[in-house]
Amino acid sequence: MKRRHRVLSRAEAEAALTAAGAAIAPQDEKRGSNRRNTEFFLLVLGAVPVLLLYALYVMNAGLEVSLSTLGVPIALCLAFLAAHISIRWLAPGADPAILPIVFVLSGVGITMLTRLNEAYAVNQVIWLFLSVAAMVGVLFVVRNLDKLAEYKYTLGIVGVALLLLPMLVGTEKYGSKLWVGIGSFSFQPGEFAKILIVLFLAFYLAANREALSVSMRQVGPFKVPRIRMLLPLLIMWGISLLLVVFERDLGSALLFFVFFVIMLFVSTGRVSYVVVSFLLLAVGGAFCYRFFGHVQTRINIWLDPWSDAQGGGYQIVQSLYSLADGGLVGTGIGKGLPTYIPVVESDFIFSAIGEEMGLLGSSAVLVLFLLLCVRGFATAARAKSDSSAFAAVGLTSALGFQAFLIVGGVTKFLPLTGVTLPFMSQGGTSLLASFIIVALLLRAGDEATGREALIETAGTQDSSRDPLSVAAGRIAAAGAESRMGAHADAVVHGKHARGHFNVQSAESGVLGRVALGKRLTTLITVFSLLFAALIGNLTYVMQVDAEAIQSMPSNNHTIAKSAYVQRGAIITSDGVTLAESVQQEDGTYLRSYPQGSLAAHTVGYISTRYGTTGIESSMNETLTGHADYSSWKNALYSLAGLQQAGSTVQLTINSQIQQAAENALDGYTGAIVVLDPKTGAILAKASNPTYKYDQLDDIVSSGGSQLLDRTTQALYAPGSSMKAITLSAALDSGTAKLDQTVYAGPTVEIGGADINNYGKYDYGSPTLQEAFALSSNTAFGQLGVEVGAKNLVKYCNAFGFGQTLGQDFSCKASVMPDPSEMTDWETAWSACGQPVGQHASPAGPQLTIMQNAVTAAAIANGGVVMNPYVVEHVLSPEGTVTSTTQAKSLGQAISADTASQVKDAMADVVDHGTGTRAQIRGVKVAGKTGTAQIEGGKINSFFMGFAPFDTPTLAISVVIEGNDGSDVEGYAAAVAGKVLSSALNTQSNGSGK
Repeated sequence: MKRRHRVLSRAEAEAALTAAGAAIAPQDEKRGSNRRNTEFFLLVLGAVPVLLLYALYVMNAGLEVSLSTLGVPIALCLAFLAAHISIRWLAPGADPAILPIVFVLSGVGITMLTRLNEAYAVNQVIWLFLSVAAMVGVLFVVRNLDKLAEYKYTLGIVGVALLLLPMLVGTEKYGSKLWVGIGSFSFQPGEFAKILIVLFLAFYLAANREALSVSMRQVGPFKVPRIRMLLPLLIMWGISLLLVVFERDLGSALLFFVFFVIMLFVSTGRVSYVVVSFLLLAVGGAFCYRFFGHVQTRINIWLDPWSDAQGGGYQIVQSLYSLADGGLVGTGIGKGLPTYIPVVESDFIFSAIGEEMGLLGSSAVLVLFLLLCVRGFATAARAKSDSSAFAAVGLTSALGFQAFLIVGGVTKFLPLTGVTLPFMSQGGTSLLASFIIVALLLRAGDEATGREALIETAGTQDSSRDPLSVAAGRIAAAGAESRMGAHADAVVHGKHARGHFNVQSAESGVLGRVALGKRLTTLITVFSLLFAALIGNLTYVMQVDAEAIQSMPSNNHTIAKSAYVQRGAIITSDGVTLAESVQQEDGTYLRSYPQGSLAAHTVGYISTRYGTTGIESSMNETLTGHADYSSWKNALYSLAGLQQAGSTVQLTINSQIQQAAENALDGYTGAIVVLDPKTGAILAKASNPTYKYDQLDDIVSSGGSQLLDRTTQALYAPGSSMKAITLSAALDSGTAKLDQTVYAGPTVEIGGADINNYGKYDYGSPTLQEAFALSSNTAFGQLGVEVGAKNLVKYCNAFGFGQTLGQDFSCKASVMPDPSEMTDWETAWSACGQPVGQHASPAGPQLTIMQNAVTAAAIANGGVVMNPYVVEHVLSPEGTVTSTTQAKSLGQAISADTASQVKDAMADVVDHGTGTRAQIRGVKVAGKTGTAQIEGGKINSFFMGFAPFDTPTLAISVVIEGNDGSDVEGYAAAVAGKVLSSALNTQSNGSGK
C-alpha cells in the first residue's frame, strides 16, 4: 500500500518551523557556553608555560621571582582573560582553541624577546596589548563576514595598492624594500594587504566557485582550465614577480602566491589549478634566479652557507650554530648565545627558541602552529557560507605557511625569506595583522553551522531574508547535527542555492559541502606533513648533525663557551711561545701572542666572530683539554665531563729559521717552506703579506687577502721548477740519460704548435744535464712527449700530486690533467711547468709551494717522499710529553740511483746554471729555478732545492710573485740562498734540527 502525504499549507509549515527553531535555540546557547568554558580552561592551562618560562628568564637574569618581576606575563594573562570575556559576548560560538594557542605563542614570544632585547620588548608589549584590543575591536565591528562581500573589489584594490606601495615610497632594510615611513613611524603595508587580499579572494571565489570548477577543457586524458579562467592565477603570479623584482621580498611573494593557490584548490577541487600553479612557480623562480642577483644570492646561501660564512651566509650559519647547541632540552632561557645572530629578535627568533628551549620546546612551538592550522580549517568546515569558509582557509593558510616559511629558512630547510614568525617575532605591524586575522577566524567560527544561522552560499542572499527559508535551514542543520552526533561541528549541511550562475555541478548543494570537507581534510594532511618535515629537519640539525656543527673550526659559539677554559700554549721546537692564554679579572682567558705575527699563518687565530684557523683549529681539542686520555687522571676528568687546562702543542718549526724566512720575504709577495728531508718535519713556513691579530676585523672587512696562506692554500704554475719531476720521470723510466745530446734551439714545433725557450734563447745541442742547468723549454718539451702524458702524470702523483699533503695541517692538492685528454703540445708545456690545456680535467701542473718542497726533499732523501707535519709533541699541563708525531712515508717516487742523478743535475743549476744566486760560500747547494708566465705578461719566480749537497738537512721551496709588474726573475733563488744560509748557521749552533 502506498503511503499518502498531505501537503502542508504555508501557515502550517511556518508554525512547525517556528516550534522547531524554538527547540534549537537553547541548544545553540548551550553549545556556545560550553565552547567558552573550554576556552577558559585552555587559557588557564596555557598560563602555566607562559608564567614558567618568564620565571626561568627572571631567575637566570639574577633577579628575584616576584609579582613585580612577573608583571609582563601577568598583564598578558589579564589581557587575554579580558579578550575571553569579550568573546563570550561578541562571538560565543567561535572555536575554543584558537585564542589559547595564540596566547601561548605570544607568551613564549614576549619572553624570548625580553631575553634577547629588552628595549624592543617594551615596544612589543605595548603592541601586543594594542593587538589584543584590536582583535576585540574587529569582533565588535565585523558582525558578519558576508556583509563584507559587498565591498570585495574595494578590499582587493586597497589590498593590492598596499602591497605595491613600498615599490613607490618604500624604505629598504636588510636588503628588502618593505617599509613605508611616516615621520619617525614606519610600518609594513604588506601585512595588512595580506588580510585584504585574502578577503577579496574569498569573496571572489565564493561568487565564481562553480564557474571555475566546471570551466575545463579536455586535453587527452587530462582536464585543464580554460585560458580565461587562468586569468586570476596569472595576475597573482605577476604580482608575486613584482614583489621579488622591485621589493626584493621573496617571502611575501611566495606567501601570497601559495595561499592563493590553496584557496583556488579548496574552492574548485581542481588539481589542474595546482599543477599549473607549480609550473608557473618553477618558470618564475628560474627567471628570477637567472636575471636577479639577490635571488641568486638567497639560493646559493641556502645551498652552501658555509662557503660565505662571514658574508651573505653569516646569519644562517650563526643560526645553525645556535640550534646545534640546543640539544634535547636547551641551554636554558638566557644561557645560550643567540644574540650572535644578527636581527635575532625578528627573523631568527625561532633559532633562539631552539637553542634555549631545545628540540622539545621548539617542536612544541611548531605543534602549536599546526594545531592553529587545524582549528582554522575546522572553522572553515563549519562556516555557514562559502565566503566565510574560504576566508577562514585563506587566513589560516597565511598564518600557517608564513610560519613554515620562516622556520624552514632559519633551519636551512628552505631558502631564507625574511618573513616574521606570527605572534612571536619583533614587529608591531606583523603582530597587529596576526591578531586581526585571529579576530576574523573567530568571527567565521561564531557564524558557523548551528549558530542560529542558515548555511549560505553565493546564491542564497535573497532566500536568506525569507524567515521560512531561514528556519528550514536551521532545522536541516539541527537534524544533520543530531544524526552526526559529535561530528556535527566538523561537517556542514544545509540548503544551497546556486541561482546566480544557474550552474549545477559536483560543487552544488550538499555535495559541494561534502567535497569541501574532503578537500579541507586533504589540506590538514598537507600542512601536517609540512610541519612534520620541519620537525624532522630540526631533529637532524639539533641531534644528528649537532656534534659536527659544534666541532667546526669556524664555530664561534663553541669558541666563546671555551673562554673559561685555560687554552694550552703553542710553542716552537726551540721553546719559544707563539700563543698562550692569559686569565682576566672576570675569570675568562684571553689569547695572547708574545711573538706578534711570527708564524701567524701556521699558528692561526681564534675569534668569536671568525672562528679558528691553523693549529688553533686543527689542534683545538688538544688545546682546550677535551677528551684527553693521556693519563689516568686526565681520562677520569674527561669521563666525568670536568673542565681542565688544555695541553701545550710543540711545533716542529724553529723560531730562528722561521724568522729568517719571514725577513727574507719582507717587501715581497710570496711564500717559503723549509723541511727536514729525512722526516718531513716543517722547520719554517712563511707567507707574505701576513697579518697582526689585533687587526683581524679590518683585514676581514677589506677582503682578507693577508689571511691567505700561500704555502698551502694557493696553487701556482711552477714554471721550470717542474723540470725536476720531468727529469726524474725520464731517468727513472729509462726514457733518457743525463749525458745524451738533445736539441735546445730557440723554437721547436710539437703537436702543430711551437714550444719556445724563455727569451727564445738558442742553447744549441747540449747534454740533457746541461739543458737542465740552462732550463731549455725546447729540450724538455721534447723530453716530456717522449716520457708520455701517462708516465708524466704517474710520476707527479708519486711525488704527492692529487692528494692533500700534511699529517696535521690542511693543504690543497696539486693537480695534473687527465693524461687521456692531453695533446702532445700540452704534454710538452706541462713538462716545462706551464698549464695550457682546455678540457674537463684541470690544466696542469698547478702546485702548492708545500708540494715543491716535498719534491725537493724526496730527491734529497734518495727518492723517498715524506708526508710533512708541523706538530712535534703534545705536552700535558704538567709538562710531560703525551704524544709525538711519527714520520710517515708516502712511498718511493723514484729509485735511489735516479735521485742521485737528479741531485747532480740540480747541483749544476746552482753551480753555473740559472740558480747561481742561491749559492752559499763553503756549502754546495742543489736546486732548480722556475719562471712562470701569468696573466698580463707578469711572471712568478720559483726555486726548489736542498743543502748541504752530500748530507741534506734542509729542503726549501720559494715563490716570489711579480704581481706588481716588477721583474722578479731569479729573485726566488736569491731569497732561498739567504734562508738556507741562516738555517744552516742555526743548525750548526745546535739550536736547529
